[in-house]
Amino acid sequence: MHTRHPDKYLDLNSAKELPDSHAWKPLDHDLPSDGASKLESVPIIDLNHENAMELIGSACKSWGAFQVVNHNIAMSLLDDIESAGKSLFSLPMQQKLKAARLPNGLSGYGVPRISSFFPKLMWSEGFTISGSPLEHARRLWPDDYIGFCYTIQDYENEMNKLAERLMWLMLGSLNITKEDINWSGSKGDQFQAGSSSVLQLNSYPACPDPNRAMGLAAHTDSTILTILHQSNTNGLQIFRQDYGWIRVPPQPGALVINVGDLFHILTNGWYPSVLHRAVVNRTQHRLSIAYLYGPPSSVKIFPIPKLVDKFHPPLYRAITWGEYLGIKAKHFDKALRSVLVCAPRSEFLGAE
Repeated sequence: MHTRHPDKYLDLNSAKELPDSHAWKPLDHDLPSDGASKLESVPIIDLNHENAMELIGSACKSWGAFQVVNHNIAMSLLDDIESAGKSLFSLPMQQKLKAARLPNGLSGYGVPRISSFFPKLMWSEGFTISGSPLEHARRLWPDDYIGFCYTIQDYENEMNKLAERLMWLMLGSLNITKEDINWSGSKGDQFQAGSSSVLQLNSYPACPDPNRAMGLAAHTDSTILTILHQSNTNGLQIFRQDYGWIRVPPQPGALVINVGDLFHILTNGWYPSVLHRAVVNRTQHRLSIAYLYGPPSSVKIFPIPKLVDKFHPPLYRAITWGEYLGIKAKHFDKALRSVLVCAPRSEFLGAE
């Protein structure tokens, strides 16, 4: 379902009431159930813990998400990227639109890319960076864009190191080593050297009617994994079967890690990609920065052979990240199912 709205670029920061274009059905019934309120949120894992790998594996299987501390990302860098995001989103709308994302483009300023699948708009704005931010930064700050570019570059460099470390911890929890990896002729270390990434900055202004607005609608990420830094305002929620929506409150210095669709494919469904969304706040602005980590563009992702046997046949066909993004753009929440080659594990594992 693809929709167009005249209020697509409404200045949410100055809106005094919720326009019909952004009015969703009330969210009260969608809040966490009584069972969920007794359930703690996603695990917080110390990467220096001696059992970090096992703890990560348990979190991936049960939650599809976790938070990490002692990740070696300097607090000053997290502060810098947050300041860069605030600087960008506080610009006048006409200035931000000078760096608008093209209709078929990936980079630039705009509304969430999944907006076209929903009848109502979301109470958020975003800025996507794929490759160098220089061209767009020059349009936003013609005389003062260098600082923003340096901050983005430093942040992406540090996030890439962390993403690689986390990927091998996640794979290691399934007893997968670099020697077990041979994706389209790309060994584990070659994969690491050529990995792809996208940086997504999101702004969720204070909303006059948060119970009828949606910051970012429910979705899974198309990545191997996503590293999310969120400002100190609640908003992120993940969905757990039998419990409903569960809040993931910000923890000082912690980063949220989401299992993405491509990791779901790699692990043959053992580690599910997590359904998540963002809700908004009546009085507080929220900012989040998502580092979307994926494979090299030429590498086909498919279930790791070590996780496949006669009792666990491969569930998904081989696919590159670019091909999968195209499928996701067309089929959205049915994208994973569209690359199935076999019935989901739950249908043939019985009571295992």
